[in-house]
Amino acid sequence: MIRYLTSLLALCAASAALAAQPATMRLDYLHSGNASEEHYAVERVVVEPLPWPGNMAQTIDSTNRGNNLVEVVDAKSGKLLYSRGFSTVFAEWRSTEEAGHASRGFQESVRFPRPEQPVKVRILKRDDGNRFVPVWSADVDPNAMDVVRKQPPAPVRPIGIRVNGPSPDKVDLLIVGDGYTQAEMTKFEAAARRLADHLFATSPFKERAKDFNVWAIALPTTESGVSRPSTGAYRESPLGTRYDIFGSERYVLTTDNRALRELAQYAPYEFIEILVNNETYGGGGIFGQFSTAAADNDWANYLFVHEFGHHFAGLADEYYTSPVAYATGGERREPWEPNATALHDPANLKWKKFVKEGTPLPTPWPKQAYETAARAYQKERAALRAANRPESEMSALFKKDLASSTALFTPDPHRHTVGAFEGANYEATGYYRPEMQCIMFDRSEQFCAVCAEAISAIIDLYSRP
Repeated sequence: MIRYLTSLLALCAASAALAAQPATMRLDYLHSGNASEEHYAVERVVVEPLPWPGNMAQTIDSTNRGNNLVEVVDAKSGKLLYSRGFSTVFAEWRSTEEAGHASRGFQESVRFPRPEQPVKVRILKRDDGNRFVPVWSADVDPNAMDVVRKQPPAPVRPIGIRVNGPSPDKVDLLIVGDGYTQAEMTKFEAAARRLADHLFATSPFKERAKDFNVWAIALPTTESGVSRPSTGAYRESPLGTRYDIFGSERYVLTTDNRALRELAQYAPYEFIEILVNNETYGGGGIFGQFSTAAADNDWANYLFVHEFGHHFAGLADEYYTSPVAYATGGERREPWEPNATALHDPANLKWKKFVKEGTPLPTPWPKQAYETAARAYQKERAALRAANRPESEMSALFKKDLASSTALFTPDPHRHTVGAFEGANYEATGYYRPEMQCIMFDRSEQFCAVCAEAISAIIDLYSRP
């Protein structure tokens, strides 16, 4: 009862602080197509129940992150009112084999402070030169009759996990549970608190913990867990989160964006991490959309932080020996992600301010020995999954693999060097990462200096000193 009252008071305090903010407007649209074409269509425009949670002094995004950019422009004057970078599930899907012979549609949303007058909402996409170019626009009149202004009462009340101040001054992270029964709501809250504690024990989140609010919300399910189709396990869950996305047994996402947004709108949020009530290793993260993690896995701490790195800061995966569900292509274009490079121009390396004079670029590391060990590890990992062995065996294999790579890297003279280490972005050659080890490379416990700075830049965008 005391915990409930504390959460209620925190939510009331946050709501009071939001009262002076504009309303939150959401444009729901359908993004469809295949490997060679894409289309957009408006579904609906919604005024969400809670006011805008963000800092109105920081409405323009200057971080240059994401495959896409949303711009909200005043229809009459052309003034840019709001912008944010983001990426999409559609963009990943269209690089899969399926997209070469079939078309699919994905639900997407963009949220922005409700304008007073009609606006044009533009979606931009990176071209071959990494520049954002317009690909679609929609006219939005906030006073139009078809705007959804009335929402049903909140089906569940959000819980205040960490409330450090008014939402406009803080980064609001919402932890959403999927696959938890009514009897497991206490378990969900405990997992949310445990994983939030770990996030804020990890630098640079540790040093910036007071710049965050953390909320939690979950709709009860009739049975525990989410679907894992590759093993014949199917579960009804409110958000439709599941394993085996795009055929990858460890990739966990929801493609039911509307269900996610209709639940999340009852809490202040700018970022979402979905906890699935499963033991099997898995997760996923889409920049500016959401991330996921299996809450009951032995590596849940790592999963929560690693996947949040994708969603929160647009960090690239730095590993390259694990199979992935989508193709990166043969051309080595310079990635927009802050922690990966094609190294076309070593003299102008994007993170050169961290590189000490005299550091060789590319930077040598025990790559051949690592890859030899990784091939054996991946073979064993695949065999464990194929045999549907207990998760404890997979966890033990992960522990052995991390110990092996750490032992290999520890004596190396470039162990803590910032340079350009070949092997990143799912490719063994042609892409480079900043340091030998990082949370985005393996299951280690620290972000490299480049990733830490990239995270701090997003915190600065959403928080107020």
